[in-house]
Order: sequence, then C-alpha cells, then structure tokens
Amino acid sequence: MKSLMALTRMTNQLSHINPPRKTSHYTGIRPEVKSNSMEIQTQKKPRILCLHGFRTSGKILENLIRRRWSETALERLDLDFLDGPFPAQGKSDVEGIFDPPYYEWYQSYQDYKEYKNFEECIAYIEDYMTKHGPFDGLLGFSQGALISAAMPGMQAQGVALRRVPKIKFLIIISGAKFKGLKFGQPKLAANAFSSPIECPSLHFIGETDFLKQEGTALLESFVDPVVIYHLRGHTVPKLDEQCLATTLSFIEMIQRMFPGEE
Repeated sequence: MKSLMALTRMTNQLSHINPPRKTSHYTGIRPEVKSNSMEIQTQKKPRILCLHGFRTSGKILENLIRRRWSETALERLDLDFLDGPFPAQGKSDVEGIFDPPYYEWYQSYQDYKEYKNFEECIAYIEDYMTKHGPFDGLLGFSQGALISAAMPGMQAQGVALRRVPKIKFLIIISGAKFKGLKFGQPKLAANAFSSPIECPSLHFIGETDFLKQEGTALLESFVDPVVIYHLRGHTVPKLDEQCLATTLSFIEMIQRMFPGEE
C-alpha cells in the first residue's frame, strides 16, 4: 500500500487549519527481551504521538498497528493517533480498503521540490502536543515519518517544538528525509539534518517499499539507529518473532529512560 503518492496540483486551497482531531533481518539491539521483565513492567510507558501517512488518517494507522503488532509490544506503549490538519486534496490510495475521512499533513509540488503549508503543519502538531502532552517520542509512517525524522533536528535548531519537551526517541516506518534522494526540503527543515541526530531511533525498511532507498539513506543521519528489515512494501509490517524481539529490546531501552512507576 503506497500511502505516499505523487501529488497533483491543488485546485482548491485551504484558508485555515482545522482544529486538531484525536482518534484514538535485524541490525541493532540484541534480542534479549526476557531479561528484567518484572522491572520493565513497573516502569512508565513511553507516551508516543503517532503521525499517519499521506491521505490516510490516525484511525487507519491505529488499525494497522493494533492488528499487526503483538499485544506484547503494544502493552508497553501509550500511543496517541492524530489526524493531519488538512482534508485530502485528491484521491487516496486506500480508498476501498479503509473508510474515509482521509487527511494529509502538507502539500508538495514539482516532484516534491516545493512545499505548501509545512509551517502550518508543524505549528498544528506543536499545538496538539502542548495541549495534550507531554509526549516522549514520535512514531511516523510515510509522510508522517518524513515529519517525525526531521523533528529532532528542527527542535534542536529552535525552529520547531519550542514549547514542548525534547523529543527523546523516534519510530520511523517507511521513512525518508527532506533533501534526500527524492525529496526537496521545506524552508523550516533546511537545517534539520545538518548535524548527526543523536535521538534514539527504530527504523522499519521494507524490501519492496518504493522508499527503501530513501529509508536506507536516512539511517546515515542518525547516530546508532536500530533497523528492522522486512519483506513487505510500503506499509506497517507484521512483526515476526525476530522483528518483535528487536522492537521489544528497543522499547526496553526507551523505558529505562523513564524511572519510577506509572
């Protein structure tokens, strides 16, 4: 399923951002997931804001993750799924598979070299995080992954998320980076990857994903990224035994950042 598709030129332009809507193989960490299980259970669940793909919705991303990730992983995370600020400006790739409404985070033109409403998108996300946070990390898929990957750098540069706590980690599914092999960059993200990103990150890269090359190139911008390679395409993958072990190990590492009981 390709949630990121070529955008057609808009015939109708949005005049404002809608109010936030809340909807409710391995090359990294060793898969020693059973150690210290009792200790992990007493630690705070990381709170994660989840950003969906292009012309889908928070509900659709939630559906995919809850169906394809095991309860063993999900019970350790506090996930919050947000809809993008703009109604879809064209046909969605998931029509006939998932019900509308569909949303997008921003618009791009000229083969992803020109961007519209990106600053409004970031302001919208920050406003939601301010009102409903604090959040510990971000999870992004496709268009949502592009935004998530750039957030720590933009925050470090002082151009985004100035009113919220520092992003502590990322989970990137079918991701890419602005000013990469395929994409240009919005002005706000001009320096997002100017320095290595030290934010802990877990990356899912699909063997048949049309963004595989982009997702692989993105790894170079992060310090010690944890990577899960899977055999599927541009989608949220089901976690097999090995992928689950890697995911749980990453979650354990993140949970240890949050001392104390829930």
